[in-house]
Amino acid sequence: MINSVDTRSVARHVEDAEHRAMPHRLYTLIFPMDNVRSRVLLGMKKRGFGCNKYNGFGGKVEADETIDEGAIRELNEESGLLATRVDKQGLLLFYFEDNSVAMEVHVYLASKYTGDVVETDEMRPEWFGIHEMPFAKMWADDERWWPYVLRGEKFVGRFWFKADQITITREELSRVESLSF
Repeated sequence: MINSVDTRSVARHVEDAEHRAMPHRLYTLIFPMDNVRSRVLLGMKKRGFGCNKYNGFGGKVEADETIDEGAIRELNEESGLLATRVDKQGLLLFYFEDNSVAMEVHVYLASKYTGDVVETDEMRPEWFGIHEMPFAKMWADDERWWPYVLRGEKFVGRFWFKADQITITREELSRVESLSF
């Protein structure tokens, strides 16, 4: 849903007036964690937006689901895992100079899940040590906010990208006490 007044959106709590007026699309990004082995499951994106980059699992939130439900559904569709415990870790807002729609991305960690990891037509899953992230093959902003995840801190970030989807022209990133707005 692209709608600047989507009641599920929390961007209005962290954005300035100019960006609050933009239409927003809601997305999720979820990272299954194996805390025993200190590793995280990433997926190599095989098609579409972010192709040939490692990322967490996620995508658009459907109109008939909550943001949490969207994260759980996307993880299952893209990896075969069904999250049974998710914790919201962050909120990311992305602005691309060639796109008038802001991306509002809710970041989750999945510490409990069932099922077997499988490759799908969209993602090729692979485990990485939490301190051995393949940042050179990830979105440029990931390396900036991942330390908050490692420290167990909740965060809000805003990133402005050039049309090349590589170059960050501006960023705001901070720790927050809560993601309940």
